[in-house]
Amino acid sequence: MEGPEFSSRRTDPGWEVYESFARLSPNALAGGPSEQERLERVHKLARLIDQTLLRPEATPAEIDAFAAAARRYPYAALCVQPVFVERVRRALVGTPIQTAVVVGFPHGALPASLKAAEARALAEAGAQEFDMVIHVGSLLAGDDDEIRREVEAVVQAVAPRPVKVILECAYLNREAMIRGAAAAVEAGAAFVKTSTGFGPGGARVEDVRLLREVVGTRAGVKAAGGIRNLASALAMLRAGADRIGTSHGESILEEALRADQAAGGF
Repeated sequence: MEGPEFSSRRTDPGWEVYESFARLSPNALAGGPSEQERLERVHKLARLIDQTLLRPEATPAEIDAFAAAARRYPYAALCVQPVFVERVRRALVGTPIQTAVVVGFPHGALPASLKAAEARALAEAGAQEFDMVIHVGSLLAGDDDEIRREVEAVVQAVAPRPVKVILECAYLNREAMIRGAAAAVEAGAAFVKTSTGFGPGGARVEDVRLLREVVGTRAGVKAAGGIRNLASALAMLRAGADRIGTSHGESILEEALRADQAAGGF
């Protein structure tokens, strides 16, 4: 089931998880894997997921329930609005799950100095990963230097914590995506990311594939926006994503457990 865009030598974690589900069949599981081994397969997928709750109307009680439910799976991170960073950080003590936060969200229309100040304050509040939105208008105007400056400002403000740079690809053509991803990586981004989930469109396989081609092994690729089921998550991993951003992580993982138990093919 491997696509022509990658060789069989691809060994990154996203591809490993994709293949582990793609190769499921009754014969693959016959006589073999224990329930623990099946759970570990699903946990490997969970470790690539940033489970998010970014709705502007989310209440503290909803955030508490969100963080409590997340303890069921070893997600890479929980990503929340800045106002909830300290609350989530406390709730995740004793787990391997990182506390992620958005910066300049959702439009990216803040000066670099303010994005850096926001990120620095959130790092002091306990945030461990940072998903920042670039100023899309600067990129569309061809001002790649401004993109580099703002990304570098945030990267330096929170170093050595990872910064994921949201390009909001639905606004961009191929050339702008290439320039934006290149500028972000040159400025020290740990990941480039497709979408906020609040723009005109979400993650697309072709965008993930292009971002992977641009960044190579220099940075990760995070697919986010509209990923609501196992098939769409696996499609993004197949295209080159290292991380999946979704508010549907629990249902995706429950679907993965059912697929594994049934030895269904993907």
